[in-house]
Amino acid sequence: MTGDELRALQAPLKAQYKENPATAQVTIRIVGQLDPTEIACDVQSPRGSIHAGLHRAAGGDGSDACAGDMLLESLAGCAGVTLRAVATAMNIPLRSGTVTVEGDMDFRGTLGVSRETPVGFTAIRVKFQVDTDAPAEQVDKLIQLAERYCVVFQTLKSPPPITVSRG
Repeated sequence: MTGDELRALQAPLKAQYKENPATAQVTIRIVGQLDPTEIACDVQSPRGSIHAGLHRAAGGDGSDACAGDMLLESLAGCAGVTLRAVATAMNIPLRSGTVTVEGDMDFRGTLGVSRETPVGFTAIRVKFQVDTDAPAEQVDKLIQLAERYCVVFQTLKSPPPITVSRG
């Protein structure tokens, strides 16, 4: 896809959202069904069911998807798609590219071994590697814009309020 093709694809959406901002508001809903026989949850995604379970460091056997892995996978996928879209819009040809996401977590927190240890990731790193002939300044701008427009990155960087309820 060329930059012109991407702009043509998105132009009607941008015009619609400018004319009627309410149409840009979308609620994405994902449902998880608890497994009745094991410590697992079947997450119903638009692409099929994902069987989520415990990470090996929390007692799992490694056969199920782990929520921490899924979070990092989501970040890698979003960052990669965003980088590719921005490169297309900027007419920066990429021969190849890689997004590597790493997260540090101390499982003493999630297992309740230490109340002082945080539950969840304490650091997340995103590394972009791109094979292109574009000048370094243009690649730096590309990565800056990918960070700016990556939904998952921005959500993690500036988290929205999260509510929990019993239904």
